[in-house]
Amino acid sequence: MIGTTRCLLWFTCGLLLSACSQTQEPAAPAPSTAASPAQPDTAPASGQIETAVVSYKPVQPELVLVGKIAYGEDRYSKISSPLQGRVVEVRAKLGDRVQAGATLLVIDSPDITAAYSEFVKEASELEYSTRAQELAKELYATKALALKDLKQAENDLIKARAEFRRAKERLLSLRIPAAELEKPLAQQRITSRFEMKSPLTGTVVERMVTPGQSVGSDASQVLFTVADLDRLQVVADVYERDLALVKVSQVGRINVEAYPGTDFASVVASIGDVVDPNTRTIKVRAWVDNQDQRLKPEMFARLRLDIGDATPFLTIPKEAVVEIDGKHFVYVVEAPDRYAKREVMVSNVSSDQVRILEGLTSGQRIVIKGAVLVKGQEVKG
Repeated sequence: MIGTTRCLLWFTCGLLLSACSQTQEPAAPAPSTAASPAQPDTAPASGQIETAVVSYKPVQPELVLVGKIAYGEDRYSKISSPLQGRVVEVRAKLGDRVQAGATLLVIDSPDITAAYSEFVKEASELEYSTRAQELAKELYATKALALKDLKQAENDLIKARAEFRRAKERLLSLRIPAAELEKPLAQQRITSRFEMKSPLTGTVVERMVTPGQSVGSDASQVLFTVADLDRLQVVADVYERDLALVKVSQVGRINVEAYPGTDFASVVASIGDVVDPNTRTIKVRAWVDNQDQRLKPEMFARLRLDIGDATPFLTIPKEAVVEIDGKHFVYVVEAPDRYAKREVMVSNVSSDQVRILEGLTSGQRIVIKGAVLVKGQEVKG
């Protein structure tokens, strides 16, 4: 009995000593799970990023020039009145399509009355001088008139012809039909009403006149602007370094913000001969058809010109490249949700694609969307 009691006491003491020894030992540190700074292994949610395999793709090299839509140089006209008067009728409204020769407005002008009176006077003087010269010639032939009198009659005729021509030119400048002035005076039908006509076929894009308004002969007082909107131009700037890549008749494409993803065919019409000293650029003009009237003058536009044959390049989306301290990097997929930052050398080939010059090889998988998020996670790590 006494032996059994001793065994229980020794067993109880052993348990107590074992418990004390365990509580006195310091806890071992937990294994570290931090990723290496060179390999960020924690990625954003997989739905926020996209990856793709790098491969060679045929790329059409292009030159992108910034400019704006404009009227064709010979396809619009700012129309002002050639004489003073009062507007009695306006026949064209803003937005109307007019034909060349169509009447835009009617002006009642005293200038026409005064010019026609002068024309009639000079016509009479010319008729009188012509008869006087013929009579003087006959009298001189019969020795009934001195030579100096014949010369005087001839000089008077020359002056009369000059004055008549001047009066006629004045009427022609007031747009009086030449055919009307060729008729005999008794048959001529010329009034003080002047019809101002459109010099070209197009659309009235500006109207700055109303009935009853007084107008002058000042060319700066524009009454109408008529433009052919079926064919417009793009005026763009090209830098000196790219000038050799642009040729007259070169085919290109026009893009505007109003119609994203839509290309409008164009052809280079002319290349400027003067360099802008401030921007160091040269003006390039390209024709673009606008039969559907979608393009509007003064729209900002990009002129894209193909500058070589399509060549296979190692290309990736521009969004896949991040810039850090002036260098370019992409993120290579090493394992699911593990990305390694890789420095690359790139060059632009289009507005949304870049060519890889160094740093990647075909077949590697990289982050093409969400690279900025991976970069941010790397900084946090």
